[in-house]
Amino acid sequence: MNRVRTRNRSLRWIPIIIAALALPMAAVAANAAVPSTPSGWSLVWSDDFTGGAGSLPSSADWIVDTGHAYPGGPGNWGTGEIQRYTSDPANLSLDGGGNLRITPIKNGSEWTSGRIETRRADFKPADGRILRIESRIRMPDVTGEAALGYWPAFWALGAPYRGDYWNWPAIGEFDIMENVNGIDSVWAVLHCGVNPGGPCNETTGLGASRPCPGTSCQSAFHTYRFEWDRSVSPDQLRWYVDGQQFHSISQNRFDAATWNAMTSHQGYFLLLNVAMGGAFPNALGGSTPTAATVSGRSMLVDYVAVWQSGSGSEPTPTVTPTGDPGGVDARSTIQAEAHQAQSGTLVESTTDSGGGRNVGGIGNGDWLRFDDVRFGSTAATQFRARVASGAAGGVSGLVQVRLGSPTAAPIGDFAIAGTGGWQSWRTVPANITPVTGTHTVYVTFSSGQPADFVNLNWFSFGD
Repeated sequence: MNRVRTRNRSLRWIPIIIAALALPMAAVAANAAVPSTPSGWSLVWSDDFTGGAGSLPSSADWIVDTGHAYPGGPGNWGTGEIQRYTSDPANLSLDGGGNLRITPIKNGSEWTSGRIETRRADFKPADGRILRIESRIRMPDVTGEAALGYWPAFWALGAPYRGDYWNWPAIGEFDIMENVNGIDSVWAVLHCGVNPGGPCNETTGLGASRPCPGTSCQSAFHTYRFEWDRSVSPDQLRWYVDGQQFHSISQNRFDAATWNAMTSHQGYFLLLNVAMGGAFPNALGGSTPTAATVSGRSMLVDYVAVWQSGSGSEPTPTVTPTGDPGGVDARSTIQAEAHQAQSGTLVESTTDSGGGRNVGGIGNGDWLRFDDVRFGSTAATQFRARVASGAAGGVSGLVQVRLGSPTAAPIGDFAIAGTGGWQSWRTVPANITPVTGTHTVYVTFSSGQPADFVNLNWFSFGD
């Protein structure tokens, strides 16, 4: 199956640290609450990580990433980092005092750590307004050789990355806070366009950095903020530490296609993690981590909050990062890669008529979810799908349609075996139980063999 270049953040060169004089700031309690909403602003979303010690962050707000990659995505999360992310409270948990604690730990020769991302993926300012994304963080308290390989980050990725994992950097990435190797500096970086090169100088990105004001980044909490300003023309992107702006980028720096690719989708989701090793720390410290790198130094996160300037309705919360959040006509051609959620699959380029992408790597137990599929008042009785298979002889399976749950009884299915190749496409029809109304549709896949057995390009329903 097709594979493309993995993504790397901050690889070829590192922005020069911008020295800045600043007055020391008064100490603030480690478990301070989310700040009051400023006059003229409205709170879009927040989490102050209140909960019992050892518990995971709220599953209603956060997805816990595990392993070395997204299913079907680039290995080592596309950055060369070496740790395995887990949901073990030793790596990821609330501390009982109002903070999230993410802790890299070395067990024998293996490093483990934690990474979470918001379920919401619609963080984006309305026209004429400013979006403010902010977190109060204490970086891992480790410096010098003992810190080599530590890579804490607070950042945002464009929603279309979910379920695709090969469209970076076009969909956009805002690195609100990055730090490596225990250096007293915060990096702010924008990734966009194409890789390598392009308008964002990939894989490096467009970045700036500076020391934390007053006290070092590692020895105290500091507030890291990103603003996307649509109240001015052209739009402005701005980065701050403790209220002091140190990086900005204007929309007029980019061609229309590049800007639209990273701003015209539904919005962004937020991430917090501590990686170990990878392109960025290696660029400054050689091969990391080293034998001198110490285990168990935590990043503490006091809160994460998103505000928007002005008044009026806020974006409707959504946990469906890809596809059409307003629903889709069941009788239209529904692209498989436009799913709202998936299990076990990947997205790749297709040579089928019209090009684009298909969902591949599909085997027994995998599924795709499509929200708000509108069948209307006239019952649909047919399902047809564009499929291909390069499965070996004797390997076959069922493509099934279910409503509401991946374990509900199928309303219809068809069998598929080898078609002559993973890009050898055919359209296969099937009868289904008559369906009206609006439903969450699951396309599920069942086989008696563990091997992948089908690719799916699109499907539709009919009378």
